[in-house]
Amino acid sequence: MPGAAIIIGAGDATGGAIAAAFARDGLVAVPVRRTAEALAPLAERIAAEGGRCLSIGTDARDEDAMIALFDRVEAEVGPVEVAVFNIGANSPMSILEETARRYRKIWELCALGGFLMAREAARRMVPRERGTILFTGATASVRGGAGFAGFAGGKHALRALAQSCARELGPKGIHVGHIVVDGAIDTDFIRSQFPERYARKADAGILDPEHIAANYVMLHHQPRDAWTHELDLRPWSEKF
Repeated sequence: MPGAAIIIGAGDATGGAIAAAFARDGLVAVPVRRTAEALAPLAERIAAEGGRCLSIGTDARDEDAMIALFDRVEAEVGPVEVAVFNIGANSPMSILEETARRYRKIWELCALGGFLMAREAARRMVPRERGTILFTGATASVRGGAGFAGFAGGKHALRALAQSCARELGPKGIHVGHIVVDGAIDTDFIRSQFPERYARKADAGILDPEHIAANYVMLHHQPRDAWTHELDLRPWSEKF
């Protein structure tokens, strides 16, 4: 049976590019968003490139739904070889105006969803002693900016989860990686909301989703004696 690559948070930019990259690499891409209908353009793209795809709509914060997702993929597609958590939840708000409800939701999207994916992936990968679990981080994973208390808290928690998983699962044959994407990405949101920043694209000053995705595939293929746990990606012009 062919292997599967589950991408939680397969949006129109980075997540979709990651799904398409793993499909080109020979796995069956399983892009996941809240609604399956939103994945139709991505599924068409993957099919047009000769890849295989099973689009699934589910809520990554729902424990039962995540268990069902992995059960379905293993039954209908094949063993999960790669699991990627790519939910962003980047929503700025002053600490003076932040609410408990919003803060909790951001944490659920960033951290709880990542935990549920990692646990379900690990439960299936460990008996086979192989597999790759990757988490998409951000600048907020390593430093909290003004107005990003909720996002930084969630992304810091996700980074800690990745470290804990790597230490426990590495000896069991599972490669766990955390990718810090530090910089603006070539998306419709950046183009429409930050035109000055988007103008840097002409000089390779913002991240190309396809180039980000290529690094995820590279991590999956790393030999066990030279695994990368944390990889940071940023344009040459980004300060760090």
